[in-house]
Order: sequence, then structure tokens, then C-alpha cells
Amino acid sequence: MSEVIDAATGSLTQDDWQRRYAGALMNTFGPPQRVLVRGEGCYVWDADGNRYLDLLAGIAVNALGHAHPTLTGAISAQLGTLGHISNFFASPTQITLAERLLALVVDGGAPAGGRVFFTNSGTEAMEAAFKLARRHGGPDRDRILALQGAFHGRSMGALALTAKAAYREPFEPLPGGVEHLPFGDLAALEAAFADGGGRVAALIVEPVQGEAGVRALPPGYLAAAREITSAHGALLILDEVQSGMGRTGTWMGHHLPHIGGGVVPDAIALAKGLGGGFPMGALVAVTEEAATLLTPGQHGTTFGGNPVASAAALATIHVIERDGLLANATTVGQHLRTEIAALDHPLVTGCRGEGLLIAIELAEPVAPAVAAAALRRGYIVNAVAPDAIRLAPPLILTTAQADALVADLPTILTEASAA
Repeated sequence: MSEVIDAATGSLTQDDWQRRYAGALMNTFGPPQRVLVRGEGCYVWDADGNRYLDLLAGIAVNALGHAHPTLTGAISAQLGTLGHISNFFASPTQITLAERLLALVVDGGAPAGGRVFFTNSGTEAMEAAFKLARRHGGPDRDRILALQGAFHGRSMGALALTAKAAYREPFEPLPGGVEHLPFGDLAALEAAFADGGGRVAALIVEPVQGEAGVRALPPGYLAAAREITSAHGALLILDEVQSGMGRTGTWMGHHLPHIGGGVVPDAIALAKGLGGGFPMGALVAVTEEAATLLTPGQHGTTFGGNPVASAAALATIHVIERDGLLANATTVGQHLRTEIAALDHPLVTGCRGEGLLIAIELAEPVAPAVAAAALRRGYIVNAVAPDAIRLAPPLILTTAQADALVADLPTILTEASAA
């Protein structure tokens, strides 16, 4: 505990912590860009006392920013009452959260019969989704369809759904039966079902692909996907791990009218913003058919849905509703995209996204240099692709904070060009 206090008071420097990091942690992420010691709202501070505007929010996780009093109060109160109980037992927070999610995930309310399985992460939610698809398929439905550019996680089932070869190849052979279709290509989807459609167990898609550079499905694709999967007896499963929980200005990315308004999937995977920074995920089976596929003993978790995580998620939902953060994400996100797209700088070719899930489009593959220059200037952003910078700030981001980035962005871009 004394070492944590030392870091917060600045007695240990960035260099000190970097050396200790290199000697203690596996090199799965590379050297950390900074060692952060505290946060408040949309800002964080590093071990040397430098402040940064956090425009990544732990990769779309910290929906309420850092150290939000309602969230921290809910976690502390629950932990002081009941922390972990295992899933041999239930808690009021777990049950209440499941009911809230069933009411939120489908625009207009979920049909009766849905059920929730809680996890600790988005990868685990997608692993459960993969098993759900396999249970639905059985021996006669051995095909699972996903899209090119998809990122669904790094465990073996979730990795089988993920499209990027660099993530997949070191761990092959992966679970079989997964086919990746061209992104947003309705003709390719129709062709996949025309050729052996009765063998398709599920189509699994992200309404907005975050890791592929913030790409939203084209209008009409999800509606057609729902019609096609229903006609062939296949499940439609949505990965809303990054795009859900208000990130796009609606509770779910597929609630946006131009993406999938009115579409009712069979299941939805959630995580990231669900717990407001506390590890939390869920697979929400919307239809009764999907909800009854996994029976006792076929799947499980030790920590998933524990009382503290459930309390964190309930508090996050409450604050999003109470403080109008869906509207804020819509308004501030639109403002940010408009202002960035209007910048007169040769590196900026556009700005795309939904709500506060945004990609700055670059004319050259210099995104890593841009992210590094932004960090030096006090902004945390992410080089999500060689030619795209991702912004996924807390949903509490203000217009003034957004304008600060816009004002400094030309200098950041120029520095990156010269690097």
C-alpha cells in the first residue's frame, strides 16, 4: 500500500515504474505509454504529475469517466455488504441488473422469454455466444458466419470469430466452422446462405466495428440479415461489446435507425461500458429459443455477475439515464466529428463514427505518430489503424473539452508529419 501512495505523491517517477513493469509483467502489450496514478472526470494524471484529457476511456470502458462518485459509492456500499458469493447463490443486484438489461437491449423492449448470462469481459461474453451458436447448431449446423474486419476477442472461440490473421495464426488450429464474409456485403451474405444455408448455426456481427477503424454496417444490412437468418433457422448474434451501453448515443449501436432500428436479434454480447470501469460483461439472450440453449453444467463462471460488478453496472445505467448521457454522447459526438472534419489540414480526410465512438481519417499511415504527438500534448487517443485515430471518450465529455482537442489537433498533426 505504501508503494501506491508513493506513486500518487510522485516519489516514484515514470522511469522507475517502467523499469519495474519490464521486470514483472509479460510483454503482451509492449512498454506502457505512461504509468497513470489517478483520474477525475475526463482527466488522468501520470506518475510525474502530468495531466491528460482521456479521449479513449480505457478503450470505451469508463463511460462515466474516472472516480465518479455515484459509481464508487455503489461499489463501496456493495462490497461493504456482500462481495463474492459464487453462482451457487444469487443476489438482488444480479437479478435486478438482468431485468434492467432485458428491458434495455432491444429497442422498444425485449420479447418475453429472454435470459442473461453474466461474464467478466467482452471476450468471455463472446465465448459464451460461440457456445450458444454451437448448441443451436448441433451436428447438422456446422457453419458460423462472421465478417471480415471483425474483432470478437482473444480466447479460442472468440478468436475463431476474429478475422485478423496476425491474431489468429500463432494459435491455430482454432475451433472450426467459422467463415468470414466481406464486411457489409449483402450479396455475399445472401450467397453464403444460398449455398448450404440450412447448415448455418449463426451469423455474428458488430453493428459498428471498433477495432477495424470504427466502421458501421451499411443501412439495411442488419434488417436483411435478420430476415435471412430467420428464414434459414439461424441465430443472429450481435457483438455490442464496444458499441453498446450508450457509446453510440443510443443504448445499443443497433438501435440507431440507419444501422438496425427495429431489428430484434437472438442474442447480444455486452461488456466495456457496462460496468463503468469495473470488469463486467454479459450475453443477453433476447429470444426464448436462444435463452434456453445453455442448460445447467454446459457453461459457467466463478466471478460473473458477482454482487459488486452488478452494483457497478446498475449505477452506471442509473447515471447514464439520470444525467442524460445518451443525448450528451449524440450532441458532443456530432460536434466533435463536424469540427474535426472541417479542419483545414492535409492529413485529415474525414471523420466518421456514431455518438462518442469516432475515427479521424488520415491521408497517410501515420496514426501511431499522431497518437504519440497527442500524448505529448496531453491527450490520450488510439491509433486503431495505420490511417485512423480512434476516440472513445467518457460519455460525460463536454463540448469545451472536445474543442480543446480540435484546437490542438492541427499542431499535433503537424508534429506527427515531421516525426
